[in-house]
Amino acid sequence: MTKTDTDPWDRSRDRSLLQVYDLATGCIETLAEFDYLIEAPNWSPNGKFLLYNSKGRVYRFDLETKGSTLLETDFVGNCNNDHVLSADGGSVAVSHGTKEDGQSRIYTVPISGGVPRLITPLAPSYLHGWSPDGRTLAYCALRDGEFDIYTIPAEGGEETRLTYAPGLNDGPEYDSAGEYIWFNSVRSGLMQAFRMRADGSEQTQMTFEEGWNIWFPHISPDRKWVVALGYRKGDVRPEEHLPHKDVELKLMPAEGGPLTTIAALFGGQGTINVNSWAPDSRRFAFVRYEIMP
Repeated sequence: MTKTDTDPWDRSRDRSLLQVYDLATGCIETLAEFDYLIEAPNWSPNGKFLLYNSKGRVYRFDLETKGSTLLETDFVGNCNNDHVLSADGGSVAVSHGTKEDGQSRIYTVPISGGVPRLITPLAPSYLHGWSPDGRTLAYCALRDGEFDIYTIPAEGGEETRLTYAPGLNDGPEYDSAGEYIWFNSVRSGLMQAFRMRADGSEQTQMTFEEGWNIWFPHISPDRKWVVALGYRKGDVRPEEHLPHKDVELKLMPAEGGPLTTIAALFGGQGTINVNSWAPDSRRFAFVRYEIMP
């Protein structure tokens, strides 16, 4: 069973298949199956493990042993599917719903465990990118009634607003050179992929899919390819990123061009929220879902 006519946000019967797509062969490998919800794999910079979130915590999945271990994040235990590793692999940044008001704020914590550091006192803030030089975080935040893209020093400080277009601007992440930030925006009427310079200049639409809403463009480390998630027009509102939908993973050249469907699956929210490319740019990880009886 793959579909449900119940509340799409009820994830209690989700079975999660952690999978990897190989660009050279077009083959999909299932690494592990979980009889509960996991979301949003990140691939480690050293290529040895993935991170994913489940039940508010972040886990490390060893690619050799296929075993999972809990990251020690102290009081940060209400994480959503927005988590990113630093380029050196030494730290992880997470979006955590704080106990004071339940709203998402960004914290960083050593990958080996330790006391989390609050980066964004203002909320809600949803992390998506960490610059390759380790100095800056990029995120989507609701401020004065508008969802826009902001950056902030990775050690904390003043945030900088980068987008001003009406409607949702989301999913910002840096390319491996720190030159561009890729993101998705509804400014064209449908959700589509955009990129801009790291300072917010030269905001350029990169996809023009009339029949699709395109979410979370993830650029490969070699900066040659972008994989994104597609929802059919009419299946969701442009600003919606729902679970329990028939979606497609789509691939395009990083310099622009047509999107090619490389996988059709049941998923959506949690499938590929954050960049999950392997460091060799040959594979990426994602999550496919099924509904258990």
